[in-house]
Amino acid sequence: MAYIGPIAETADTVTLRREDFDALIAAAEDTSDRRALAAFDTMVKRQGLEAVRADSLTMEEVMQIAEGVSPIRVWRKRRGLTARALSEIAGISPVYLSEIETGKKPGSAVAIVALAKALGVDASDLLP
Repeated sequence: MAYIGPIAETADTVTLRREDFDALIAAAEDTSDRRALAAFDTMVKRQGLEAVRADSLTMEEVMQIAEGVSPIRVWRKRRGLTARALSEIAGISPVYLSEIETGKKPGSAVAIVALAKALGVDASDLLP
């Protein structure tokens, strides 16, 4: 990256040329991408590619969540579970699971943690 210098500077702000600002943002994104890729490579080395794939969502599944489908429903289907089976494993009622999946109820912290354990994911993976 070429030298990037400020156009103007105060005690609270620095003004850059748009080209310099864009270059800094691109460099930061590249660094973030390299870290994510390195973390992924480390995970593959530890667990194996098939295990990592089994615990990852496809792009289609990610898009479903982005479009508003419940992450719980996406992970449940990914694991090949019916709603009844998941509710039994998690120890919650099928009606309550349905209300959580359809967005009628947010789900208590206890229920979300139980569902996460049953699905083998982090509880944060189940939050919209």
